[in-house]
Amino acid sequence: MEGSFNVSMGSGAIDDSSKFDDDGRPKRTGTVLTTSAHIITAVIGSGVLSLAWATAQLGWIAGPVALIAFSAITWFASILLADCYRAPDGSRSYTYMDAVRAHLGGRKVQLCGLAQYSNLFGVTIGYAITTSISMVAIKRSNCFHRKGHDADCHESNNPFIIIFGVIQILLSQIPNFHKLSFLSIIAAAMSFAYSFIGLGLSIAKIAKDGVSANTSLTGTIVGKDVSSRGKMWNTFSALGDVAFAYAFSLVLIEIQDTLKSHPPENKSMKKATFTGISVSTIFYSLCGLLGYAAFGNKAPGNFLTGFGFYEPFWLIDFANVCIVIHLIGAYQVFCQPIFGFVEGWSRQKWPESKFITKEYMINLSHLGLFKFNFYRLVWRTLYVVFTTILAMLFPFFNDFVGLIGAASFWPLTVYFPIQMYIAQAKIPKYSFTWIWLNILSFVCLIISLLAAAGSVRGLIKSIQEFEPFQSRS
Repeated sequence: MEGSFNVSMGSGAIDDSSKFDDDGRPKRTGTVLTTSAHIITAVIGSGVLSLAWATAQLGWIAGPVALIAFSAITWFASILLADCYRAPDGSRSYTYMDAVRAHLGGRKVQLCGLAQYSNLFGVTIGYAITTSISMVAIKRSNCFHRKGHDADCHESNNPFIIIFGVIQILLSQIPNFHKLSFLSIIAAAMSFAYSFIGLGLSIAKIAKDGVSANTSLTGTIVGKDVSSRGKMWNTFSALGDVAFAYAFSLVLIEIQDTLKSHPPENKSMKKATFTGISVSTIFYSLCGLLGYAAFGNKAPGNFLTGFGFYEPFWLIDFANVCIVIHLIGAYQVFCQPIFGFVEGWSRQKWPESKFITKEYMINLSHLGLFKFNFYRLVWRTLYVVFTTILAMLFPFFNDFVGLIGAASFWPLTVYFPIQMYIAQAKIPKYSFTWIWLNILSFVCLIISLLAAAGSVRGLIKSIQEFEPFQSRS
């Protein structure tokens, strides 16, 4: 099975070198700029909103160490993965699974597919949850401004999750990743906007009230803020939140496949990866540390929707609008690989079905021609509806993103890139390089398991304590 973001154009078209690559697929036009935008859109997402809370669980020492460590590991593994984009015979890998198939093969291809697509599925649900929370926060912010900070301003997330789903049904008809550049650039700009607002509000709070006295080198204090068992579980969950903040490796190959073939894709991708992760790490460190300095051990789980800030209410509203716009684009970045895989498999399974394969060209006037396909309309609509329903059932921000981060970090960010690099570079078994790469992989596995355990425990607790019409911040 080979997933693809592109529609086959039929025989004869490949002779037009101005429109098609040498493999007969539509010519790629991606640059370091557009790829960096895709990465920033994928990386700087809802994860940044939970970093003040995560830092509060870890403290002044472990918090910054965790942020830098996850950043370094993600960057290192992404460099290895970028070099594995081309198969040993020089052919392109259109998806993460294609890269694993080319370098490792066997059962690992199926394991990669299970890990990648289940996590992509989880991320899209998480983004639906986060977007609805930001929409609710806009209404609550205005309510608090009118009625006071102690007013009962709770709202149900569900209507806003449905609104988000309707928007995604429309956007999901964008045929493939190559048509998402404009959406990613807008989304990346929005991520900068709300990150800057969060930083500015934190700095303003510190300037007014000083650094919160309720901080410590080890984070939340046992006996004062939390029980010893709660401290342990929250620490594990915080690691999952930090891992989620850097979760973009699962779409790295798909993003790399948008780049022009010259200069070589791996060189451009390394530049884009360095830019994207560097920018993200700076923002993450500032948001996590300044948020912790402003709120201390009582930092909210989502520092723009948890109402650590109430005023100026209009700025809070604008920040949440930026979050909504950003996550609308990010949702598409993460679900396009799923769409491409299912549609590529379906075309191979039923190549004679016109319902699946026939493309209709619709003239949208100044917007140009739009490719319409009935199967794409039905299948993608059903997918969005299903994820929307699940988001309505599990409206818990921190524990959900922590679980997704824990589940995706080790297999997709660490294990498969390392194993593919070992195979590609033909590193001898039990050599020094082989040993330390596998030690790194094993350590990351332990961290992922602990983070997953903490997030599952928190999710179960949240479900038990869940009250209808109350948004968890």
